[in-house]
Amino acid sequence: MVSRGFLFIDVRVRPGVAGKVAGIFVGTEIEDVGTNLMPLTDTAVRNAKPAAEPYKLTDGGGMFLHVHPNGSRYWRMAYRIAGKQKLFAIGVYPDVSLADARQIREEAKKLVKGGIDPVAERRRAAKQNADDRANTFETIAREWHQTKRASWTASHAAKILGSLEADIFPTLGARSLIAISAPELLEALRTIEKRGALEVAGRVLQRCSAIFRYAIATGRGTGNPAADLRGALKTPEKRHYAALGHTDLPEFMQKLSAYDGDLQTRLALWLLAITFVRTGELRAARWTEFDLDGAEWRIPAERMKMREPHIVPLSRQAVDTLRKLEVISGDGDYVFPSRNGRGACISENTVLYALYRMGYHSRATGHGFRATASTILNEMGFQPDWIERQLAHAERNKVRAAYNRAQYLSERRDMMQVWADYLECAASGEKILPREFRKLSAGRR
Repeated sequence: MVSRGFLFIDVRVRPGVAGKVAGIFVGTEIEDVGTNLMPLTDTAVRNAKPAAEPYKLTDGGGMFLHVHPNGSRYWRMAYRIAGKQKLFAIGVYPDVSLADARQIREEAKKLVKGGIDPVAERRRAAKQNADDRANTFETIAREWHQTKRASWTASHAAKILGSLEADIFPTLGARSLIAISAPELLEALRTIEKRGALEVAGRVLQRCSAIFRYAIATGRGTGNPAADLRGALKTPEKRHYAALGHTDLPEFMQKLSAYDGDLQTRLALWLLAITFVRTGELRAARWTEFDLDGAEWRIPAERMKMREPHIVPLSRQAVDTLRKLEVISGDGDYVFPSRNGRGACISENTVLYALYRMGYHSRATGHGFRATASTILNEMGFQPDWIERQLAHAERNKVRAAYNRAQYLSERRDMMQVWADYLECAASGEKILPREFRKLSAGRR
């Protein structure tokens, strides 16, 4: 029987404990609780039938099963915190069994005892779970990549994202970033090490560290486990790009002159040698970057590794080479268009395989021309600042970097002409020491 409209206090006494109040239940709805003074059993819960009015079956500790007329059964727990009577929704029967409901009740009681509202704690945990799902490592990593890509070349940006997609996202991408530990990250990096890619493992660690720092800066991270892995990875042997010395140049230049492969490829190698730009800067060169009458090549910032525009003074030999290339590709966008007809430039392997064909496998690389030029130009006595500026190396001092962007242009123009003359001399088979050639060259001028 259920009565309504006045306050009802149900005082229960534990069986066998005379005079001890087992609990006080306050409500605005009066229920005929019958003899339900003992803890519930699975059978009692299972057999609880709906009635014309809602009723409760109590289990103790404030928990009860609320049975509705439509047959639905809900576990609830009454509790008091901060002087207020409240109700905690434990779950729906039979999805939540009696045993499960009791376990949840005990956990909720511990929270109440510690002054924590279980309803508020549930909301907080739900929000935290939602934040964790939204702030996975992959989500934040892609956001970091998007913010940084404007400062990278397209190829470098693709390489960074590709390494994360291949080596980190499959294992850690779906994890909440703040939950990732240093040992977990190390395990993922060890997988890269096991395939012998030690340099890749080191670079991926650096990228992960940057991502964790970005998460901290944007309020979604609390620590950087990547920083704790410093010194934990195997150190790869330091390797330098294979480069030719001045004694190797005569033979190399003669073989290049006799190269019987694709003309465009031979001209690309020659232009790479006399300009000593990075291979990627040469491969993706566009005709709009060249002023052949003014003998200058201006590479835009977005194509440079350091994201600064770069001026390459063109020697007489470089201009002549580009005039020949105009006949081949001058009506297109790229100076060195790909042969596949897809509107792209030649691949990195085009230059590398040409060197292999000439017999220089492991002895020379396209990038190695930069080291060759730097070494020999220093031996010739050119100022190191001129050489470094021409190599487009990073300037640590930002103010000086802005000032030096076009500095030494006249001196670099003379230096580039001497360098091209030196290579042309080497191609004729003449062997002259670099410093001696510089003196002879100055005497001719």
